[in-house]
Amino acid sequence: MESANKEDYLRGIYHLMEDDPYVKSVDLADYLNITKPSVSEMLQQLNREGLVEYKKYSKLKFTSKGKKIAQKLTFKHRIIESFLKNILRINSEGIHEEAHKLEHAFSDEAIEKLRRLLGNPQEDPHGKPIPKFS
Repeated sequence: MESANKEDYLRGIYHLMEDDPYVKSVDLADYLNITKPSVSEMLQQLNREGLVEYKKYSKLKFTSKGKKIAQKLTFKHRIIESFLKNILRINSEGIHEEAHKLEHAFSDEAIEKLRRLLGNPQEDPHGKPIPKFS
C-alpha cells in the first residue's frame, strides 16, 4: 500500500465497523472530517483496487484483502498507542494523534518488537481490542 491517505481510510472504516457493521460513506466522511465528495472519490479508487466494495448510498464492505490490510494498520496503531501510554507515559488525550503520525513510519519488525516489549497487549489504552495479526 503506497499511500498513507489510503491507509487512513481503511483504518477509519475498520474502526467504525467495530461499533456498527453498517457503515456508509457519510459516516466515514464525518469520522475523518473530510468532505463527502472526497470520500466518495477515494472509496471508488479503493473499490477499483479491490480493497472495498463500494456502491453509492450502500454500506461499505471490505474485501478479504482490504480487511487484512485494515487489521494490520489497526494492529500497528494500537501497539504504538500502547507503547506511548505504557512506556513513554504520554497523556491519553494525545496518544491517538501521536500514534497516527507514527503508524506510517514504523516497520513491521519494529512493531513486532514493540508488541513483545509490551508483553503482547490485548487492548489499547482506550479499551479497544488489538486485532490479531501475524
